[in-house]
Amino acid sequence: MISPVQAAVSFDFPAPPEFFPPWVREESASWRNMSEFDVLVKAEEVSGKRIDVRKEVMPASLWGLHVARKERVMIFVNAALPPFWRRFAFFHEIYHVLHHRMGEEFWRRTATPMSSFEHQADLFAWGVLWREWQEGEDA
Repeated sequence: MISPVQAAVSFDFPAPPEFFPPWVREESASWRNMSEFDVLVKAEEVSGKRIDVRKEVMPASLWGLHVARKERVMIFVNAALPPFWRRFAFFHEIYHVLHHRMGEEFWRRTATPMSSFEHQADLFAWGVLWREWQEGEDA
């Protein structure tokens, strides 16, 4: 059943990738089939940061974001997303926390386009959630 919040927001859901590069299969394997709590524990161990998650209603164009300050990170996930896509946004942001630690302003000044970093985070999220997607859990 769709909640009133979900009904009021229209999302454009991406198709899964046709191909997973080897790094995605390797890196995402250890994150599969974990509860959100277990993911946070592991991400905190790997990153050395304290990570909190909040689900907030945001515009359809914003699925999630994270804000890092010193040893703390807050991940915001769009509460209007269906459950599968909330998990997708959560893993997307976890990837940024683990691999793109210098912040958006730093990455904007690199020669690599921001879309590349977003694509990497999407691939990681798909790699973690691929089996759930195939099984149709909450999709």
